[in-house]
Amino acid sequence: MAETTGSGTTTGGAAPRPRKSSWKYIGPGIVVAATGVGAGDLVATLIAGSNFGYTLLWAAVIGCVVKISLAEAAGRWHLATGRTLFDGWASLGRWTTWFFVVYVVIWGYVYGAAAMSSSGLPLQALFPDVMELKWWGILTGVVGLVFVWFNKYAVFEKVMTVLVGIMFVVTVYLAIRVTPHLGDAFAGLLPVLPDEEDSILNTLGLIGGVGGTITLAAYGYWVNAKGWTDAGWMKVMRLDNRVAYITTGIFVVAMLFVGAELLHSANVAIASGDKGLVQLSDILEEEYGSATAKLFLVGFFATSFTSLIGVWHGVSLMFADFVERYRKERAGAGDKALSGEEVASGAREKSVPFRAYLLWLTFPPMILLFQGQPFRLIIIYGVLGAAFMPFLALTLVWLLNSHRTPREWRNGWLSNGMLCVAGLLFLVLCVKQISDQDWSSFF
Repeated sequence: MAETTGSGTTTGGAAPRPRKSSWKYIGPGIVVAATGVGAGDLVATLIAGSNFGYTLLWAAVIGCVVKISLAEAAGRWHLATGRTLFDGWASLGRWTTWFFVVYVVIWGYVYGAAAMSSSGLPLQALFPDVMELKWWGILTGVVGLVFVWFNKYAVFEKVMTVLVGIMFVVTVYLAIRVTPHLGDAFAGLLPVLPDEEDSILNTLGLIGGVGGTITLAAYGYWVNAKGWTDAGWMKVMRLDNRVAYITTGIFVVAMLFVGAELLHSANVAIASGDKGLVQLSDILEEEYGSATAKLFLVGFFATSFTSLIGVWHGVSLMFADFVERYRKERAGAGDKALSGEEVASGAREKSVPFRAYLLWLTFPPMILLFQGQPFRLIIIYGVLGAAFMPFLALTLVWLLNSHRTPREWRNGWLSNGMLCVAGLLFLVLCVKQISDQDWSSFF
């Protein structure tokens, strides 16, 4: 087959020609950074800064390094094998398929409501007399649906890049405006634990919460959607991935500076959850005026809306891949096509399963905006969400050390070490979150 633009596929089954890493190719990393850093991550970092000052800056940095390793492993699987991550999971046994199906159905239902509410909050704060929060949330969900439904990856990436630019300008501006004490910040890079109860678990929670959920698994799909489908793009992907989490690190460090200087020094507490960012806008207005507060709310909206459309696109791609894999198995042709190339063609973005999951993320969750979130469903959602990251880390260790991966692209000692650390970290956080659930009220 002749070489195709973007994919790096070569004639006659020859090894793919390595592409020179270049800034002009950057794209999927920006998308995964924008999607992974949601309002919840910013609030958690703000609260860490308000409670401990700069003490946990090192934990935020380590969180970014851990996510670099996970996203690199997911992207490497897609490029080294020509197959998608779900294709790899399916090779490990049917239990992975059942976990994925239950996860995307329940997680998507609850996340859809949370994402719409989070995107609606800054709009309601900017335009308080226009309509209620639930209607702003519904509007953002429908806009996200229409945008992803009618656009392919190339347009999606450009819009995400613009929104990331807004996020970057706002967060860096705020970090400079609060005038951080750089000496204290550099001291915060030393691994020191706060002197309080549960400090280890709080620190692990900050490391684990820096910009990562199922969107880390979606990274490989965005790599394919960009047109990168073989190992010739490996250097490009690795540069792209580093850019992603350096960008994430800048967001997180900037918000920790804001928490340390604006909240910690004044002994001001904010609520956990998205409403904490609305409280922060009120504090910013008192300190720096309405223009700064409004600019922050614009950045808050960009942060929330990129997470919404990122999940609408990325997880829908994963769901479409699952359905296509299931159809091929039923037809007895499960291994006859390279699924990475199918994603690159753009056909999955126009498929019925892709659009069906888009509808699932958008319309059924609107019920929760009106009725509140049912208690038992939230517990199941929390457990599944906590279990996904150790599932991702440990299955990547399995896949990338086995015959499923070409020998030259299997894990080295550093990759294995980082993925095992990530797996253990998320396993501890998973056990902690499960034990914290109110199971007595569940039954």
